[in-house]
Amino acid sequence: MTPAERAEFISDVAAAIQAVPTTLSDDEQRWVRMAIRKEAQSIELRKAIIEKTLSALAWSAIAGLGYMILDFVRNHAGR
Repeated sequence: MTPAERAEFISDVAAAIQAVPTTLSDDEQRWVRMAIRKEAQSIELRKAIIEKTLSALAWSAIAGLGYMILDFVRNHAGR
């Protein structure tokens, strides 16, 4: 590539970059906002599911431990 071709290429690239609009249209901005909102809702849903699952697991462990203690007391109370 000769220096003249290189300079012409650089000017063509610079012109192409300037020709592309850098701001989003109103529809594009609305779409981006909706996509961000949807992603935030998805994150909140996952967080809620994890929280509820761990809570249910803890309550199940407590209930299971209580059942084991009650069974132990029933089997060994009269002896």
